[in-house]
Amino acid sequence: MTASNRPAGLPHAADRPPVDYDRAPTHSGLIAERDVAVPMRDGVNLSVDVYRPDTDEKLPVLLAFSIYNKDLQGPDVAATLPPQPAWSSLWAGLLEAGDTKYFTSRGYVHVIGSPRNVGKSDGGGSRLFDSYDLIEWIAQQPWCDGNVGMVGISGFGAEQLHVARQKPPHLKAIFPLDPRGAYGVLGSFREEYPGGVLHLFRYLIMHFAAIHGTRGKPGALPPEREALWQEAMRNPDYRMYPHILNVLTQKGQHMPPYFDLLINPYDSEEAVREAEAKLADITVPTYTGSGWYAYTYKTHLQGAQSYFETIAAPKKLMFAGPAHLERPFHTLHGEILRWHDHWLKGLDTGIMDEPPVRYWVMGAEEWREGAGWPLPETQWTKLYLDSWERLRPDPFVPSSVDDERPPDAFVQMPPTQTNTIAKLRYLTDPLPADLLVAGPMVLTLFAAIDQDDTNWFVTVKDVGPDVSVRSVREGEREIPAGLPEREVTRGWLKASHRALDPERSTPWRPWHPLTRAAQQSVVPGEITEYAIEILATANLFRRGHRICVEIASADMPTGVGGATNAEYVPNHIVSSRTTLHKIYHDAARPSHLLLPVIQQA
Repeated sequence: MTASNRPAGLPHAADRPPVDYDRAPTHSGLIAERDVAVPMRDGVNLSVDVYRPDTDEKLPVLLAFSIYNKDLQGPDVAATLPPQPAWSSLWAGLLEAGDTKYFTSRGYVHVIGSPRNVGKSDGGGSRLFDSYDLIEWIAQQPWCDGNVGMVGISGFGAEQLHVARQKPPHLKAIFPLDPRGAYGVLGSFREEYPGGVLHLFRYLIMHFAAIHGTRGKPGALPPEREALWQEAMRNPDYRMYPHILNVLTQKGQHMPPYFDLLINPYDSEEAVREAEAKLADITVPTYTGSGWYAYTYKTHLQGAQSYFETIAAPKKLMFAGPAHLERPFHTLHGEILRWHDHWLKGLDTGIMDEPPVRYWVMGAEEWREGAGWPLPETQWTKLYLDSWERLRPDPFVPSSVDDERPPDAFVQMPPTQTNTIAKLRYLTDPLPADLLVAGPMVLTLFAAIDQDDTNWFVTVKDVGPDVSVRSVREGEREIPAGLPEREVTRGWLKASHRALDPERSTPWRPWHPLTRAAQQSVVPGEITEYAIEILATANLFRRGHRICVEIASADMPTGVGGATNAEYVPNHIVSSRTTLHKIYHDAARPSHLLLPVIQQA
């Protein structure tokens, strides 16, 4: 049952997969029951809104459940705030529960709720089983046919995968777009903070939180947390940001989750082992994914890949384009309907007859399909950093002039002294043919610094087209200034977190433990090897374009008060010390970029 209003030959957009599935609306009218109290097993009541078609028919239910205030999600909000593109000043990431009118008119009940301690829900106790108990309550209601699916993105996506590990009997399918990281109950340090480099996304989003809280005079913490707090208060990298110091001084009363991060910015081996066991045990059919915009969020892109790789359930993965989805969230609903029609209504939508992976290729501006992720046909290809800003395909030759190559260098001053980002830049020659790159990347870096730590920031760009000739002639000695360039993806690594777990690492995914025990200071002046994970992407570098790698150690706030002007493009907490960085590239220390090249047909 598919239909399309798309004129023949018109291509699909980056936020609309190339399947035009829809059904004509089957129901009209809307019954709204707001602030319904739902009892949990311990007596705490959750507050939910129930939107259902005006019918006595029992219907399947789509649940959206998250820490984000339910009062900002329903059809009344969408009626007064039309969907805003990512570049609108009114775009707000937390409007993520989905298009109620779309779902209800096509024969679903849409339930939107908040866990305990959020919004109108009661406080107290543990929220561990809130979503489980809510699903089982829904299944017993007179308007439910016993089939429950879940919808919503980001925080709403994370909750879906959280409850999927618990296996509520009436949960039949989930569609967790933009989930949080997989290696934790509702998130993951390693996937939200790649390489252990802290950023301000959670600080920024907490300004919109509806988590209950009270404030008073800060008191003593339990001894272990008091010691962690004292250590954090002495950290000069924190103290140079007044808004970060403000969170610390209030000792957990203001933005508690972000306070917890600041005093204990490490991963947990126990959490990783527990997640690995539970991920493989998920049996609920799962359609996950993200967009290439999510390399800024990090956690969404990384989490989607980890879930898809590990879970044993029927599964699909989709990577959409580089522009963030509109808010209130309403895009991709045809694909959401197709998924839930298959699993909750038993309709033949064809969704499980297709390859499991679908991804948008930037540069080509088209959708492609794959049998797995990374794509099985990937040809892992190295490009080597060289002097004079060059990125070359030829390896260095031992016992030759390549044995003695001086390093490149840059010095980064802290944000207390400059807004300038120092960096090194390496570019290929203009490409002789189109080159498709799809998947994760790794930069292997041989470097020395004059401090005991730094933060590596790696940016991959598509530069060009460039029709110039580089020669000795006047006007041709430099790569032309002002060439078009487009950022493709990034990677990060705190130098002291460079240790690798050899059992979990692969050539395309270095696994850094990121634990307190594994952290090790850098010896100033010593040449050290770093494997820096660069977040996955898909980009067609066109003939005449250049592949560019930029290496830096900082970024700067783009807004006021040390913050940023886009909540999902957060700046990072960087070093408070001026640091000299030297990058080596020679036969013994071949710094290089590992690319996932896909052979063109």
